[in-house]
Parts: sequence; structure tokens; C-alpha cells
Amino acid sequence: MDNILWIVLLGIIGLLIILFFVFVPVGLWVSSLAANVKISIFNMIGMRLRRVKPAKIVMPLIKARKAGLDLGVNQLEAHYLAGGNVDNVVNALIASERAGIELKFEKAAAIDLAGRNVLEAVKMSVNPKVIETTNVSAVAKDGIELLVKARVTVRADLERLVGGAGEATVLARIGEGIVTTVGSATSHKEVLENPDDISKRVLSKGLDSGTAFEILSIDIADIDVGRNIGAQLQSLQAEADKNIAQAKAEERRAMAVAKEQEMRAYVVEAEAEVPKAMAYALREGKIGVMDYYELQNLKADTEMRATIGGEKPEKQTLA
Repeated sequence: MDNILWIVLLGIIGLLIILFFVFVPVGLWVSSLAANVKISIFNMIGMRLRRVKPAKIVMPLIKARKAGLDLGVNQLEAHYLAGGNVDNVVNALIASERAGIELKFEKAAAIDLAGRNVLEAVKMSVNPKVIETTNVSAVAKDGIELLVKARVTVRADLERLVGGAGEATVLARIGEGIVTTVGSATSHKEVLENPDDISKRVLSKGLDSGTAFEILSIDIADIDVGRNIGAQLQSLQAEADKNIAQAKAEERRAMAVAKEQEMRAYVVEAEAEVPKAMAYALREGKIGVMDYYELQNLKADTEMRATIGGEKPEKQTLA
């Protein structure tokens, strides 16, 4: 019986020891002591209780101390709890310190929490980045379209990285500047002869204002001649004028047809009065029967002559 109790007791002790080493990062604590970074074992246990992975704090802290940075455990832990990338921030601080760029932990943490890659920003401050625009379509005053492609060399401005506009804004402003510069040129040939004028005028506008970058240079990579926009617009205008003229002509023709129909109606109305007048003249004795027959013979003779002549006689109603 005593043997069984001892076995159970040893099993419990062994389980407690295993749980202790699983919950308490003893190996990480030993690594910190070896690196001369003093972090108490109770502090690491507190990290576990606060649901902070000790390795995410201790390893960057060891890296920072070895690089000569004076960072505290509470600073790194607070940044981790805020959702930041501690390792990336420490790497950025080390890179900036080696490059002689002044960057404080609070600023680096703010850049990281803003969703920007602070390490990439530091690298871009040291090694400027070249971004290329797509073909920007611009039309000179002579109506010729030019397709301009520019390469923009930018350097990250760490002071304006939080709240500053990104690359898309820089490219949009560059495109706007190119369109304005080409549009103010009298002829597209002037732009082709002096493409550096675009760079100078666009660069002088201060397009990096309010952005997270500093524009170092703007270089025109390629200029292609596109369509003759002026000629196309004139062609479209001529087509529109032709359609308007045709519409007005059709309107006048319709009015003339309507007028003709109206006059024919008057003629028919007048012809309808002829039989009445003939009847009235016969009743009153104004003309005789022989006069009437003579008039009918004259009408028939006229129609016969017109038929022989190949003409279609007009229909006349006298009775």
C-alpha cells in the first residue's frame, strides 16, 4: 500500500514539474541571463498570465540590448498588447541607429500601429525607392496626344509617415503635373525636344506636400506620340454640325410639304365650288346650255392634246 502511495506521489510531483517547465519559460530565462538581460522569472510568469508570449518580448529585448538600445520590458510588452509587431519595431530601431537616423521608440511604435512597415520605411530612408507611373495621356495645344511615362525617386519621411499620404497620392499628383505641363505647351514638338521641362515644372510644384515621402527626382522614361485628338474633335464637331443641318433641312422640307398639302386643300375646296357656280349660272341664265357644252368640248380637247403630248392632264371638275 505504501509503495502505491509513493508511486502516486512521485507521479504528481513529476506532473507538477512538467507543468512548471511548460508554463514557466526557464530556457528563455536562462538565455536572457546569458545575454546579460535581467528579467525575473516572475515577470515571465506574469507575461503568461497576461497572455503575452515571453519569446515575443525577450528575444527582441536581447537583440536591442546587444545593439546598444535602451529599451524596457514594459515598453515592448505594451506595444505587443496594443497589437504591434515588436520584432519589426526593434529591427527598425537598430537599422536607424546604424544609419545615423534619429528614430525614437514611441515614433517607431506609432508608425507600426498605423499599419505601415516601419522597417521598410527606415530602409527607404536610407535607400530611396524608384516608383514608375503608368502611361499618362496628355494633350498639347496643337491637339496631339502624348503618352508620358515617368520614374519618380522618393525617400520615406519618418516624421510624416503617420498620417501622410501614400504612393498612390504621389503618382496621382505626378500624373496631374504631367497633364498640366504638356497641356500648356503650344506644340507637342516642344515637349519632345525638351522632356526635362516636364521634370523641372512638376518637381517645382512641391507635390510631396502632405505625403509620407520626399520626392528627390522625376525622370521622364518614355514619351510616345498618340492620337490626333484635335482632328478627332473637329471631325466629331463637323459630324454633329452635319446632323444638325440635316435635321433643320428635314424640318424645312416637312414644313414645305405641309404648306403644299394646305394649298392643295384650298385648291380642292375652290374646285368644289365650281359646280355650284355653274349650276347657279345656268339657273340664272348667265350662260346657256350651248355654252356649257362648248366648255365641256374645250375641256375634252385639252385633255386629248395633253394625252397625245405625253403629259398627264390635270383633273378638272367643272360639273
